[in-house]
Amino acid sequence: MNQKDFNDLRDRLKVLQEKFQATRKGNAGTNVWTAADAVERQQIREKILKNPPNRTANPAMIDTVIIKVSIAANAAPEEREIRLATPNALSNPLRFCVGTLPEISKLAAKPANPDLDKYIEKMGGRPAPVGTPKYETHVSLPAVVNGQIMPGGVDRYRFLATRGQQIIIAASARQLIPYLADAVPGWFESVLTIYDAKGKELASGERFHFRPDPVIHFEVPRDGEYTVEIHDSIFRGREDFVYRLAIGELPFVTGIFPLGGKAGEKTSVALTGWNLPEKTFSSGNTNAEPGITSLNGKFFNTVPFAVNNLPECFEREPNDSVETAQAVTLPIIINGRIGQPGERDVFKFDGHAGQQIVAEVFARRLDSPLDSFLRLTDADGKQLAFNDDFEDKGSGLNTHHADSYLTATLPADGIYFVHLSDTQGQGGPEFAYRLRISEPQPDFALRAVPSSISLRAGMSAPVTIFALRRDGFTNAINLELKDAPAGFSLSAARIAENQDKAQFTLKAPPQSSEKPTVIAIEGHSLIAGKLVTHAAVPSEDMMQAFIYWHLVPSKELAVAVAGQQRLFMRDAFKIISATPVKIPPGGTARVRVSAPPGNFSERFKLELNNAPEGISLTTVSAIPAGLELVFACDAEKMKAGATGNLICDIVPKNQGPATPQKKFGNQPRRGAVATLPAIPFTIPAE
Repeated sequence: MNQKDFNDLRDRLKVLQEKFQATRKGNAGTNVWTAADAVERQQIREKILKNPPNRTANPAMIDTVIIKVSIAANAAPEEREIRLATPNALSNPLRFCVGTLPEISKLAAKPANPDLDKYIEKMGGRPAPVGTPKYETHVSLPAVVNGQIMPGGVDRYRFLATRGQQIIIAASARQLIPYLADAVPGWFESVLTIYDAKGKELASGERFHFRPDPVIHFEVPRDGEYTVEIHDSIFRGREDFVYRLAIGELPFVTGIFPLGGKAGEKTSVALTGWNLPEKTFSSGNTNAEPGITSLNGKFFNTVPFAVNNLPECFEREPNDSVETAQAVTLPIIINGRIGQPGERDVFKFDGHAGQQIVAEVFARRLDSPLDSFLRLTDADGKQLAFNDDFEDKGSGLNTHHADSYLTATLPADGIYFVHLSDTQGQGGPEFAYRLRISEPQPDFALRAVPSSISLRAGMSAPVTIFALRRDGFTNAINLELKDAPAGFSLSAARIAENQDKAQFTLKAPPQSSEKPTVIAIEGHSLIAGKLVTHAAVPSEDMMQAFIYWHLVPSKELAVAVAGQQRLFMRDAFKIISATPVKIPPGGTARVRVSAPPGNFSERFKLELNNAPEGISLTTVSAIPAGLELVFACDAEKMKAGATGNLICDIVPKNQGPATPQKKFGNQPRRGAVATLPAIPFTIPAE
């Protein structure tokens, strides 16, 4: 099957699946599901299963490593991280879940390889069967099943249940590997279907609210055996299409209200969901820092919960119009709901001429299905500002940034109105929100990329810190190691005013370590005359579907240090010239760097890593003190006043060119054996 044929079948199958779901929900109108549709869907599935795409061995999956993990009996049930360490490098982290339910693991899949099959056949052996057989087994509830889907694969799990049981079937696929760089839409899109003993379809699901991982609530109609089936929505698959499938009478929260509370106070939270032992929960915010945390209750899924410092109140109905608008005093956080389809909530406040106002919704970032829309109007109904979606790069797992944010300067004294609604006209008890209305609250958050760093003893490696600036915050941010382990240091660790990121270098101690070292980076800045400190959250800059980039949080910033620093290297690779280096627009600047004695220039070369557009490294010359680097500035691309750091990789001369730059994030360093300390630069006015 060629790619065009597969794409056509995939698109048609998606149309049929949407038609089937609409009919089951009573939303099909005249376009109802028919027997002919069922036959066509089955025929398409058979065609894809008979000749699935990606039948060749996958070049993206080069190595397979089998590890044995021991879990202590008293280990806390939570997500952990696994990294693989070699003598010279440390891998990116992958998620590993520790739970409380019995676990079952399907045997690891082996990818199809037609070329190998032909070779085995020529040698007199039996080739692997064509196509991907279905996998089926029996499980006892409750249980968590660990599986892996290959191209065309369908896994089925049979279980016994009794009438009246409230069975929850929750898939975790995208939760385990949030983004796949070379797959569209960028993750394993799992589909769940439940069948009875006669093969009749009883329920199915492709997602839960806006989240790609489906969850099915299944009330058992009669005693007997049932089967749950899982596969990719378009029958893709490969080694990293992995999943965990939880099945049982699990306590699962579908919504909470309110979505957050004030720091230093306990908040009574109402819970909705299935199999819940209690309908209310008291959150312990007494020691919580402002931000998004999780409720620690007796339920299966993770439930986000916001903590803030501002005064709070609850929305009061009726407040659907300007005439019935709820009066609030700023600053305020309003906990409310869009309780039914088509509803809108309106709030009014007294404003003053020249006053800056911010209105921000937290809903989607707190797992609410609300797709908010905000408007700001004056007493005459004139619209002053509006917003639908606002991207929050700190929310790296969201691909639809559905929370609204607007800011405006009020033109005159008077009463103003904030209108909140759902963009798609939906609503219900779970469409909760937190609406902040206040003057700007300047602040910042930090993300450190990558979360796994490998470097040689005594040498440096690049690190990138992204600054997520809030409410117009523009000040510079100074970075430093918190409780720095012996021998570690940062060079040129500063994010300049108005800049959203900085790349600098981390230097390792002169000796290696048996285990990776966990470090922490924090940033300091002045806000309204007060020194504010925030920790940098370790993150991975992950690619989605060849083009998009997301900052996905990790639990630790781990550093692997390899080898031992030789004596003659201890004074090498220091910046001798004064910094910041001034590179005039259209001109050049020379930078002197100490280098180890011997034939360094004959064996290695220097290459700019993630060079700012308009800055180039033109020549590198050997001098008695080490090396002299010449940097040039293109006046058309780099304007006066620009500042930043120059990162130079040390690359063996027999290596190919460095990986081309990418637009967002830390660039891979193919062939680099080390990095010079970061070189601060500035572009002076002519």
